[in-house]
Amino acid sequence: MTAALSRSSRFDALVTALAPVIWGSTYIVTTELLPPDRPFTAALLRALPAGLLLTLLGRQLPRRGEWASVALLGALNIGVFQALLFIAAYRLPGGVAAVVGSIQPLLVMVLVWALDRRRPAPLAIGAGVLGVVGMGLLLLSPGASWDVLGTMAAFAGAACMATGNYLARRWRPQAPLLAFTGWQLVAGGLMQIPLVWWFDPALPALSASQFLGYAYLSVFGALLSYALWFRGVARLPPVAVSSLGLLSPLTAVVLGWALLGQRLGGTSLLGFALVLASIVAVQRVAAR
Repeated sequence: MTAALSRSSRFDALVTALAPVIWGSTYIVTTELLPPDRPFTAALLRALPAGLLLTLLGRQLPRRGEWASVALLGALNIGVFQALLFIAAYRLPGGVAAVVGSIQPLLVMVLVWALDRRRPAPLAIGAGVLGVVGMGLLLLSPGASWDVLGTMAAFAGAACMATGNYLARRWRPQAPLLAFTGWQLVAGGLMQIPLVWWFDPALPALSASQFLGYAYLSVFGALLSYALWFRGVARLPPVAVSSLGLLSPLTAVVLGWALLGQRLGGTSLLGFALVLASIVAVQRVAAR
């Protein structure tokens, strides 16, 4: 029985890991295919169409007492998180933002400890710290700048996602996974509309490559990936899910090296290995 549960946990972890791997590819799609300087437009077109489609496929609306929790989860996991992510991305080098975001597994451990009275294992804490150190070695340059507002936005974004993942497991309604995912994407996408109106310039006539870029972000970067992610949230411990999120910057680094010719030195490779070791260690501890 234990062996069967272990195999099931490994399979769930592998399926869930596909989501941050896909998210890691959105960096190169955004920079190479999309019109520049329209971050909130990208977030809106990524979330809202996918959410509407999933809602139609799920064919079930939230019950009367679930609307508030769905709105809050949509804000934490999609709407507010995306806004903070883009603020951090514009004010910080990408490496600094990713390093600050890598504290998310540690934040989830704090939430589980504070609210569920479940003290994290020392090995899990050590693995979480190792992930932060590895991400620093992988992405931080010696002259990286730490803008105060950008750093606060990156930290708040990590806290939003950590809290959203934790609450999504506790509050998950008795509804199909597709509907539950679609509700959150719709709520988060609607929150992007005023940001698009206030901050982003109007979209130009889209070329074929730009249209395909937005379609990729919506179909793969939202519809498929969030369905896989919230499936993992329902089946895996919160700390295990949050640690898999570190695969997103790792994927971005690999694609930058493979497709854009970006170099990886010895220190970066060591950081890459430490982050992978952190993810594996957290999964093993969580599986116990």
